Amino acid sequence: MNYPAHLKYTKDHEWILLEGNVATVGITDFAQRELGDIVFIDINTKGKSLAAEEVFGTVEAVKTVSDLFLPVKGTITEINPLLESNPELVNTNAYGDGWMIKMTVDNIADVDQLMNAEAYTALVG
Repeated sequence: MNYPAHLKYTKDHEWILLEGNVATVGITDFAQRELGDIVFIDINTKGKSLAAEEVFGTVEAVKTVSDLFLPVKGTITEINPLLESNPELVNTNAYGDGWMIKMTVDNIADVDQLMNAEAYTALVG
């Protein structure tokens, strides 16, 4: 499986890419494979400030619905508009067009506390 080294990861299988104080967030290749075919993404938290590990939306697959957890505290500023009509982008391009949200991070040092690719690989085996 693919876990890009330039990203940080959470125990809940989200990835985060920090650029300045803006972060892009999605789910990992491991998570999308475990979920199976994704059919719907429900995120209605744009403009909301949430704490780390708070639920910011859900992802629905053929077999299950799973919560999405915010990696670090911040405010959600954008939801990927492509996912409304093409939720399967998460399955085909989890680290590219399948990103879920962009957010303003309250404390960028919090991102450093997340796992690197090597630690995440060890977590998921």
